[in-house]
Amino acid sequence: MEWYIPILIYFARIVDVSIGTVRMIFVINGHRFIAAVMGFVEVIVWALAVGGVIKYLTNPYALIGYGAGFATGTLIGMTIEEKIAIGHRMLRVVNRHIDVDLSAKLREHGYRVTRVSGEGRNGPVEVAFLAIRRRELSKTIELVGELAPDSFVTVERTDRASLVNLPGTATGRSSQPRWRRFLSVRK
Repeated sequence: MEWYIPILIYFARIVDVSIGTVRMIFVINGHRFIAAVMGFVEVIVWALAVGGVIKYLTNPYALIGYGAGFATGTLIGMTIEEKIAIGHRMLRVVNRHIDVDLSAKLREHGYRVTRVSGEGRNGPVEVAFLAIRRRELSKTIELVGELAPDSFVTVERTDRASLVNLPGTATGRSSQPRWRRFLSVRK
């Protein structure tokens, strides 16, 4: 076996697992066409990597390259997915200082907020619910921290959110082209 075969197997696995990780996120978020194209590329690269390992199955370096490529590809795929940040998140903010009207302040910053009055361990609380784009998550949490520093924030993944009036949409409508909306799965 040539010395570079384990290295090729390693890099092929990085590419195919990275694509596979990102592809799954597109599948989960209903982007069928993009996921299908990525799956096409992923399976071709995977077949090449598996073919290399099967051809040199008795060589431990080929097996190590295959396993190490899988692990590295998982890390790289997760990093890529984190950077593109597709999807939506639901923030639940519990503000125990009811003198600070967090919901009103968030609305001043363009967020659509649902406010619920609640009762906490030490008395009344304001509970604010926000549906936001995932790429806005860190900015929104930072803003909540500035407006209500002692608040308790939880974040949940949402399957689908209406894109009407979410921060980052200038007209209150989806910034996605009309034709692309037909490519995703509707629940």
